[in-house]
Amino acid sequence: MTTEPTVPADASPEASDPTHSPPDLWRRLQAFTPARIGLGRAGASLPTAEVLRFGLAHARARDAVHHPLDPDALAAVLAADGFRCLTARSQAPDRPTYLRRPDLGRALDADDATRLKHEAPAPEIAVVVADGLSAVAVERHAPSLLCALRDTSPADWERTPIVIVEQGRVAVGDPIGEALRARLVIVLIGERPGLSSPDSLGIYVTFDPRPGRRDSERNCISNVRPEGLTPAEAARKLSYLVQQALRLGYSGVRLKDDSEAALTPSQAPDVLD
Repeated sequence: MTTEPTVPADASPEASDPTHSPPDLWRRLQAFTPARIGLGRAGASLPTAEVLRFGLAHARARDAVHHPLDPDALAAVLAADGFRCLTARSQAPDRPTYLRRPDLGRALDADDATRLKHEAPAPEIAVVVADGLSAVAVERHAPSLLCALRDTSPADWERTPIVIVEQGRVAVGDPIGEALRARLVIVLIGERPGLSSPDSLGIYVTFDPRPGRRDSERNCISNVRPEGLTPAEAARKLSYLVQQALRLGYSGVRLKDDSEAALTPSQAPDVLD
């Protein structure tokens, strides 16, 4: 004969459920992450407020993908900060084509390739700022990151070209770096938006840029935004990778980010227990 388990008289339903967590615990965890945790429920569904928040986040991510980059406005901001700015386009003629044909976003427009070859060459480094999948990220974070990089890197920034590219993907930096005779190219690009990060910026470093470079020959710094890796911290890591790549003569999987080990104790970031 089966008998019901004995439950102490003072036990709450929550106490008998091993999967239950007190609401105040979820609230504390929510303070450390933008992830959707502890959302609650209304019957078998999510609460209406959470459904609406999800819809808003999804709309912001879609808007970030389709938001057009204004290269002239961005060039004006960077020029005001003292940078040498150029513009170019990929072979993708418009946004719908760019999203359907990634290969065209990786290739530089033929006329722009010819024009860049007649520009003053890069002293050593060329920087490409491409809209990628989030022009929002580029507009918000590229200027502050470049200013922070200039403060941490000894490059000749007055003559270093900043090439702003519409409808560009990471590999478009290779023909640009080759055209400008750069030893190394840095690509700042909007990353694929997430539901909690429509403005995430990615950074790619490629030594000896030229068409045909593989992704394994690049170094990447990802999730650059105030809620992720701050532009100032990203600039410090980027400066380290650039100096090491120029010194060693390569980038990619062979080049490790040992920037944390290079910090003095006073420079090391705080670590929470």
